[in-house]
Amino acid sequence: MRAHRLLIVTLLAGAACGGRTTAPRTPQPVVTDAVLPKLTTRQKVAQLVVPWLGGNYMALDDSAFQIATRWVDSLEVGGIVISVGSPYDIAAKLNTLQRRSKLPLLVSADLEWGAAMRVVGATAFPYIMAAGATGTERDAYTIGRVAALEGRAVGIHVNFAPDADVNNNPLNPIINTRSFGEDPRAVARLVRAYVRGLQDNGMLATLKHFPGHGDTDADSHIGLPSIRVDYARLDSVELVPFRAGIDAGAQVVMSAHIAFPAFTGDAPATLSAAMLTGVLRDSLKFKGLVVTDALQMGAIVAKYGAGEAAVRAFEAGSDLLLMPADPDSAIASMLVALQSRRLTTARLDSSVGRVLAIKRQLGLFERRTVPLDSIARIVGAKPFQDAADDIAQRSLTLVRDTTGIVARLRGARSRMAIIAYGDELNSYVGQRMLELMRAGGDTVGFFRLWPMSGTASYDSARVVIGRAPTVIFAMNVRPIAAKGSIALPDSLARLITVTDSVKPTVLVSLGSPYLLNQTPTVKSYLIAWSGVRPAERAAARVLLGWSPVRGKLPIRIPPAYPIGHGLTIADSTLAPVKPPAHVIIP
Repeated sequence: MRAHRLLIVTLLAGAACGGRTTAPRTPQPVVTDAVLPKLTTRQKVAQLVVPWLGGNYMALDDSAFQIATRWVDSLEVGGIVISVGSPYDIAAKLNTLQRRSKLPLLVSADLEWGAAMRVVGATAFPYIMAAGATGTERDAYTIGRVAALEGRAVGIHVNFAPDADVNNNPLNPIINTRSFGEDPRAVARLVRAYVRGLQDNGMLATLKHFPGHGDTDADSHIGLPSIRVDYARLDSVELVPFRAGIDAGAQVVMSAHIAFPAFTGDAPATLSAAMLTGVLRDSLKFKGLVVTDALQMGAIVAKYGAGEAAVRAFEAGSDLLLMPADPDSAIASMLVALQSRRLTTARLDSSVGRVLAIKRQLGLFERRTVPLDSIARIVGAKPFQDAADDIAQRSLTLVRDTTGIVARLRGARSRMAIIAYGDELNSYVGQRMLELMRAGGDTVGFFRLWPMSGTASYDSARVVIGRAPTVIFAMNVRPIAAKGSIALPDSLARLITVTDSVKPTVLVSLGSPYLLNQTPTVKSYLIAWSGVRPAERAAARVLLGWSPVRGKLPIRIPPAYPIGHGLTIADSTLAPVKPPAHVIIP
């Protein structure tokens, strides 16, 4: 069976690029040299501008699509950041724009925990801190490999991942499980493997958020965080994973909208030549593309405006200007800066040359569209889904089970309540746990709470809790851009604490590992790292006694639990009874 799966994956890898090798090739500057002199100054500037486009279906005469065609036809932008959509909608839309564009478009997307982050129906892995919990480089490589194969199948070339941040601040509201962990060397190992997984399979990796976003307690989507460290600390903690990723061949680095006063003053790293040129280019010897984080984020656009932000980012050392608030203003301001000699033509040619060389390396001058008929053979393929299930299962981490509640649940079928919580975008939170535990023989009551739930909803949850001898709280608290915090509502934390004090209760985190900060007395705590389907199913399988538990914390949970902590439940405790073969496990 293992050999059979390896054969399928090999075939899928070949199909992703029409049967040709998918690994990035050595740059061939002859094409770049031929193209660059033919571009006007305005066309050169436009090659550096990368606006955002939704991946949802749009008719050709839809106003939003007309804006996108204007970016390509009139502005002649160099690339697109594609967002959420079905595989066919994304691929068809990108194919249309690629055919219209004079030069091939460099298409990028955030695929941190797999292509499913943007491509509906693609493989959803748990957030990458799950790979930190397994501690296995093979798992980080697999997440990168599958993201590359599925992403290239729909026309995406650059993954804005891996997150190379060291998450050493439990109060960080935006990184959290997007990081591999807290130990710089462990994070570096996994970053290196993820980069190889992507680039061995034809997609460029992006190290972010340079020089590090882990030790912040503010979200740069809203304001400007500040990290007050000297170079010795930066060198020994934050830069360690970036060095590893660069050594592994990462060809893109994304800057952070974070101030490092010792280097950048009160400006963010994105606008600091000392950071992007001095540290990244000169000290770390990075030769690839430097891309800004989104220039419409609050830490940038509110202070500098769309045009000036683009010019300052370019001055600092960026090559690609990602998601400016207004692409027209960004291009116009860059042209004014060139005309006034604030910027030099030589510097512009250097960045455009890098962009064109990357496009050549990816084979885009030869073939820029993707075949729609190969998508269904690649995106969401069963071997990839099996890999996600496997990583989710091995990453489960049992932090606490002081009264043996988890062990008792595994030993016999029982009656319980599941109280689920997630944001409105995660409308299925808890559903897969519920379905699988019922299929396994448990009698389960269920109630779902949301951030906006009021007194009536909490009263209804208490009714469901009151009817059951045991309660499972399945909590999906995850990093959300511009939210500014990552925590349970206080009312929900109180409900968990009170319930735990009167009856057997298990707190299952389907996201942030730091929920014990708000519920310090809870007796049983299991972390599944993510709310994706494989993670929910893995948590249910553990509670049913069908799977062992082996995961270890890749972060500290102050004050009691260090890196490496995790209770083990061995294979010998597995329940002998599984659901009948005819039962479909969701």
